[in-house]
Amino acid sequence: MAYRYTGLSPAPFAPLLALDDDALAARGMRRMIADASPGFPCRISLEDAEPGERVLLLAYEHQPARTPFRASGPIFIRERARAAFDRVGDPPPAFLTRPLSLRAYDETGMMCDADITAGAEIETLLARLFDHPDAAYIHVHYARRGCFAGRVERAH
Repeated sequence: MAYRYTGLSPAPFAPLLALDDDALAARGMRRMIADASPGFPCRISLEDAEPGERVLLLAYEHQPARTPFRASGPIFIRERARAAFDRVGDPPPAFLTRPLSLRAYDETGMMCDADITAGAEIETLLARLFDHPDAAYIHVHYARRGCFAGRVERAH
């Protein structure tokens, strides 16, 4: 089975890029400079920021479903990310180098299965999770810090 991997749309974050550090802080956000790679994975491009690159760190509601599984958490956004990652086929490189937590949800946003895997084994776990009859989509999280990484759907 083929999978579609998607990052976040840059549009909701574009207005934040023009804010100064004080305005970001007033919203509970921070501008940072990446000082290592890997280490600052962008949720738009699904790539790690390069050392010296500016990123925003902010809270993001990645699971807005009106269920007990509604969730938000911290994410990095590269300031120069202009297009959302959207690809059918191979997983994004940032997924392959980290331990991952995958959470399968049904159409209503209720979690129906979950597990962890080494990033290089993501497709094996995706196949198992999508075998669940109710699985509509999967959220990928970076397992160590639990941060939302991206979304996976069945490719049609």
